[in-house]
Amino acid sequence: MTKKRPLPKINADTKAFWEGCREHELRLQKCGDCGHLRHPPAFICPNCHSSRTVSVKASGRGRVYSYAVYHVAFDPAFQGDLPYVVALVALEEGPQIVTNIVGCDPAAVSCEMAVEVVWDDRGKGVSLPKFRPINSHHNEVRK
Repeated sequence: MTKKRPLPKINADTKAFWEGCREHELRLQKCGDCGHLRHPPAFICPNCHSSRTVSVKASGRGRVYSYAVYHVAFDPAFQGDLPYVVALVALEEGPQIVTNIVGCDPAAVSCEMAVEVVWDDRGKGVSLPKFRPINSHHNEVRK
């Protein structure tokens, strides 16, 4: 029997982010006072400590800041994906997001590689943002 993959745990701080993902829209939190953009979502601004927050749509483009290629699955549910890439992507808007790089050979991934968001629809209203090299020609991730 194949083990189910874990899904994100959605809470009050992350709800707007995951609702955006479900609509295939990458959303960031923006401080309602100082304008600081942030990810991951949090209940206060790390810059000015304001609790006023608005949600803004991000471009979905960025660059690989750092990455690791996994050759051993940390969870048996990911065994069929080996090898896979976990990366920190610096979004054009400034914040960084932990994600997977898909749509290319893991050996081809490099720091500063230009990437764009693609959506991995996992069911139960959950869509995961993953990133692929910008020169890729696929619109969606299918697994």
